[in-house]
Amino acid sequence: MHRSDQGYKKISAALKVPKSTVASIILKWKMFGMTRTLPRAGRPAKLSYRGRRALVREVKKSPKITVAELQRCSQEMGESCRKSTITAALHQSGLYGRVARRKPLLSARHMKARMDSKMVRNKILWSDETKIALFGLNSKRYVWRKRGTAHHLSNTVPTVKHGGGSIMLWGCFSAAGTGRLVAIKGKMNAAKYRDILDLRLGRKVYLPTRQ
Repeated sequence: MHRSDQGYKKISAALKVPKSTVASIILKWKMFGMTRTLPRAGRPAKLSYRGRRALVREVKKSPKITVAELQRCSQEMGESCRKSTITAALHQSGLYGRVARRKPLLSARHMKARMDSKMVRNKILWSDETKIALFGLNSKRYVWRKRGTAHHLSNTVPTVKHGGGSIMLWGCFSAAGTGRLVAIKGKMNAAKYRDILDLRLGRKVYLPTRQ
């Protein structure tokens, strides 16, 4: 029927088999030149492709569903399998069991307040300072080594006296983007911070004083 240029739909209706079956048999004939079941390596899967897709749909519909409930769903579809089989099938689809994160219950009033805070946040300038060492690293460095090799050259981090010097930088960002870095000489205080803001914002800035 396929050689006589009959379509999949027509063949499916004439033989009373699903169109997908017709397509898979014809594809097998084109690839291997035969339609009989070929020998397969390993044991056939207990869960069919259709059954796995159904389980994935259930998980996406209700992420908090348990494996026991999924097992009952699989039995209702006529594919009885173990919990480990269901778990493996979900792993193949990129779904893994994880502890749910705790999150405060937000009401409509809370959500509206959050949206209002986002609008206010767009008008805020965020700034911070950081110290960069000119030699070495400020943080810890981990190495893979054996016992008794702690002082081997490849397992150590070289240091110099007085830390080798450092530089303090100030930066800022807002909803409009990031600002330029400013090198700070000496210690940061209120007067120096105000001068930086005057220079970057182009207008006089008055900071609240501590009581």
